[in-house]
Amino acid sequence: MSNSETYPLLSQIDDPSQLRALSSEQLPALADELRAYLIQAVSETGGHLAAGLGTIELTIALHYVFNTPEDRIVWDVGHQSYPHKILTGRRKRMPSLRQKNGLAGFPKRGESPYDAFGVGHSSTSISAALGMAVAAKLAHEERRVVACIGDGAMTAGMAFEALNHAGDLDANLLVVLNDNDMSISPNVGGMSNYFARILSGQVYASVREGSKKVLGVIPEVWELARRAEEHVKGMVVPGTLFEELGFNYIGPVDGHDMDALVATLSNLRKLKGPQFLHIVTRKGKGFKPAEENPCGYHGVGKFNAESGKQDKAAASGPTYTQVFGQWLCDMAAADERLVGITPAMREGSGLVKFSEQFPQRYHDVGIAEQHAVTLAAGMACEGVKPVVAIYSTFLQRAYDQLIHDVAIQNLPVLFAIDRGGLVGPDGPTHAGSFDLSYLRCIPNIVVMAPADENECRQMLYTGFLHDGPAAVRYPRGTGPGVEVQQDMTALPIGKAQVVRRGKRIALLAFGSTLEAARQAGDTLDATVVNMRFVKPLDEALVLELAGTHELLMTIEDNAALGGAGSAVNECLAQHDHHISIHNLGLPDRFLDQGSRDELLAEAGIDRGGIIAAVKDLLGNVTLAKSATLA
Repeated sequence: MSNSETYPLLSQIDDPSQLRALSSEQLPALADELRAYLIQAVSETGGHLAAGLGTIELTIALHYVFNTPEDRIVWDVGHQSYPHKILTGRRKRMPSLRQKNGLAGFPKRGESPYDAFGVGHSSTSISAALGMAVAAKLAHEERRVVACIGDGAMTAGMAFEALNHAGDLDANLLVVLNDNDMSISPNVGGMSNYFARILSGQVYASVREGSKKVLGVIPEVWELARRAEEHVKGMVVPGTLFEELGFNYIGPVDGHDMDALVATLSNLRKLKGPQFLHIVTRKGKGFKPAEENPCGYHGVGKFNAESGKQDKAAASGPTYTQVFGQWLCDMAAADERLVGITPAMREGSGLVKFSEQFPQRYHDVGIAEQHAVTLAAGMACEGVKPVVAIYSTFLQRAYDQLIHDVAIQNLPVLFAIDRGGLVGPDGPTHAGSFDLSYLRCIPNIVVMAPADENECRQMLYTGFLHDGPAAVRYPRGTGPGVEVQQDMTALPIGKAQVVRRGKRIALLAFGSTLEAARQAGDTLDATVVNMRFVKPLDEALVLELAGTHELLMTIEDNAALGGAGSAVNECLAQHDHHISIHNLGLPDRFLDQGSRDELLAEAGIDRGGIIAAVKDLLGNVTLAKSATLA
């Protein structure tokens, strides 16, 4: 893809030391090349685009000013880290982005020494960077540490917890706030950039520190001077909050003005203590389709690099997310008590239509999962019926609230848990590998896993009617293509469904693994069960099957340790059944990125893996006249 004619500057850079050999006058041209390369690269692989386009100049400036990897750069979430990957020796590997055995879609410590901290969840950068800065101070090292965080990530309480702590320490930490949720306002231009350079310069810093020493012995005078400085800065910058937290605030700076960024960062690198730089950028900068629709180009599939038209694979039916979104609208129309809550995942969780039809009953709380769950608990106390739409991996961040605020009080909150199980290209940070394990151990909660699209709708209805906490956990993407019935019927809680009667072997499938179990069951002439409920478990059926079969095999797209299969094991142990049982699930390690089908096969929970496991357990024998173990 890259060659010296198309990318004359970029093709010379295999690590940031080569970037630092360029003159500052060459940097804008490099930014143009990097932006063009990024568009071309992501068009061929898919991935996160708009955020990275907005941080081209920032990425170049950071690596130009700071001595990376000795100086540390910590990216928040990592959606914007592709330019960083390209400049740090991974340009030629970009065609493997988010593919099995390829580059990860997020910063990953094991991938490069320039990835100072592995990320995938929002709002961790300031805490991690502060930890690194404290470690450098303890080691008496002059290393500099930079945390790059977006305005969206600043909605999380964790970011402010870290800021609050950092302000009390004397560690050399720079926080760069990349504000891309607004157009560049009038005060971000020549005058603002001029003030940023002055306020971040050594002369101003020296005068400020000298004044502290001189006036510090006269508290009343120093307080007057401090307030005067705050008043003057407040006329040109909106940084009073960060100043109060103990940071020296600089900005806002035009994040696409290379000269201003380099000059300001160069000044800030010389300053001691906690510094805060506020830059304003445009998400999708330089690619018109992404500029006009930054949300639509946040995470994209393959697309045409010229027109921006995205490839749309022919869908066999609605995704589970779409099934949820339609159910939510239908249920809200039928019951005015319903309220929808999401932690900044309106599009991802399928709430767009609901937010438009029922704006007064829609709450996007920002990246604040803990708050989302306790908000729902408070609503439930007052007779509201809250539905919390959340990704499995993000619900992990609100586990205490789930237990303490919802389950202990037995409140009727419904959790619509998207992205359950393996998610594919986004890798282990986004996989919902543990929800069945961490949910089933909580008292009072009903846990359901639908096997198809229609069952998802009926389970959501069942959970909504339940007078207590309930969770419906479903995977990313489409299901087996079952028609979704508009009528809603509550399922009997705790009852499984036998979908095939066979001999010797019983395959107990939880959730989306049913289709693979059904296919394997046809080959093996096995009994196949759609377990439906992880909690409460259909113990009566489990015991019946244990008495009539030689082998029980549980199958789940969840960690095998402590998962749904463990619930079956516990049931059999309590009733002193000694049947042979085997639990198929995700292994006790993190699976890297790849397609969902590739990862399911790697974990052995596809049709072939099920058959191979049975063959290994029972030996290479013919289980039925028509069975072929292959």
